[in-house]
Amino acid sequence: MGGVFAVQSTIMLLVNLAILAVTIFAFVASLMYSAEAYRAAGKWSKQGWSIVLGLGVVLQFVPLSQLISIAMLIAALVFLADVRPALSSLTRRR
Repeated sequence: MGGVFAVQSTIMLLVNLAILAVTIFAFVASLMYSAEAYRAAGKWSKQGWSIVLGLGVVLQFVPLSQLISIAMLIAALVFLADVRPALSSLTRRR
């Protein structure tokens, strides 16, 4: 019986690490663009996204409910799927 719980615990650890990695990546990506790029893309402000995504990173280290982790993951995925492509289409990287 203990083996089942060990497998479940390992899987949950891997899921939480993946969520942490995605939220950290989204947070760092949100800091890489200027506030003007957010305005030009017609998206929420840089400060708003940085606060939400930074809060998502911090809350991953606080043992709260999984619902909060899922909500922060959704915010990070929305940023990565919608906002980041719009910002990168406006700016050129050198």
